[in-house]
Amino acid sequence: MNIHNFIPAWSVLRQIGGKDKLGLGKAAQSSHQANLTPRTAEADEVVKSICPYCAVGCGQRVFVKDGEVTQIEGDPDSPISRGRLCPKGAASRNYVQSPMREYKVKYRKPYGTEWEELDLETAVDMIADRIIKTREETWQATMENEDGEEINLRRTLGIAHLGGATLDNEENYLMKKLYTALGVVQVENQARI
Repeated sequence: MNIHNFIPAWSVLRQIGGKDKLGLGKAAQSSHQANLTPRTAEADEVVKSICPYCAVGCGQRVFVKDGEVTQIEGDPDSPISRGRLCPKGAASRNYVQSPMREYKVKYRKPYGTEWEELDLETAVDMIADRIIKTREETWQATMENEDGEEINLRRTLGIAHLGGATLDNEENYLMKKLYTALGVVQVENQARI
């Protein structure tokens, strides 16, 4: 590379020698930059969404081209985040399209060393069967207090639930109702820990 060809292209010299002393216009521009277009310009559609990472519920604008997410930005119309996203929310495109993302239910049998794939219906049935079995085996309908009186418990201590921070208030409400109906008393959320 010839040094004489490089020097005029150097933005500092254009800034010092030109009219753009603050480097806010022509002095800061390059031929490479002049040919760039934003990733959002070629999107087929823009879909509004909510960030999945925490319970804040920041608004997102998801730019889609040919069925693939090309960019995710904050939604300026969101009263919660007003167009801003944290680093996790801004990088949530990888959450959708990561090559490491699992699309199948993985199950490892007790004492097993390998994961196997299950269809969703089989996995949900396994979970339901285990909840029913555990509830039946650990159900406490009543107990005697110190005075020998029988008091109603209607509970199970064999099932507990720890919710994640991505659950919103409505989801937490429904889950609490479900677990209360099942007699589960150990219900907690990660957001409080």
